[in-house]
Amino acid sequence: MKVLLIDDHPLILSALKSVIQGLGDGVTVVGAASAKEARETLAADPDFDLVLLDLALGDAHGFDVLTEFRAQYPAVPVVVVSASDRSSDVIHAIDLGAMGFVPKRASNDVLFEALNVVMSGGIYVPPMTLRSFDSDGPSGSAAAGAVPTALNTVREQAEAGEVQKAPPLASLGLTPRQTDVLALLLQGKPNKLIARDLNLSVETVKDHVAAVLRALNVSSRTQAVLAVSQMTHQGGINAWRTPPR
Repeated sequence: MKVLLIDDHPLILSALKSVIQGLGDGVTVVGAASAKEARETLAADPDFDLVLLDLALGDAHGFDVLTEFRAQYPAVPVVVVSASDRSSDVIHAIDLGAMGFVPKRASNDVLFEALNVVMSGGIYVPPMTLRSFDSDGPSGSAAAGAVPTALNTVREQAEAGEVQKAPPLASLGLTPRQTDVLALLLQGKPNKLIARDLNLSVETVKDHVAAVLRALNVSSRTQAVLAVSQMTHQGGINAWRTPPR
């Protein structure tokens, strides 16, 4: 596995390289200390399996870089690794196509889990997005005000118990086909690709997506990602995989 790590802080860059190389044999980590260096690296060799991106770069805004790389290298998953753990930043990153968001204060085990989830085709978001929806940050107050009732219910049930535990996914009552659609939706696939993968019409997929959002009591795909991530106990959406064609 070849990983591009983008961070403009030399100590953090070095530390993260060591941690990621600890994933096992065959892991190659290439560091880039700026957006410019990262662009040059990908232009010279786009054959990376994963990009880890810090949001606070000296020569560019991290969200702009995320948007750029997702457009130019759509097959390469991007995981944001940031000093921020604001839910507004998490939501905005997922909206822009990030496959994961890991706060820098997270443990090595959490980072390993997140990378394994992403490399297996899932999306990872940190558990703290359940507890604190901010009104500041790139997503703005509109995103913060859109916290779905489903997440509030999950939070209330979790906080009421001695051990935080989210309602199981089985409680959603989805049909097998809706579960297939949700699995692909959580991978960030648009309706046209979901329709192709499942050999369905786009209109049928739209109906299934609408049913899934109703079951989760949310109004957007990003909210669905956050809601489901809280139902998988470890913060990452590791229970969902691409269904067989």
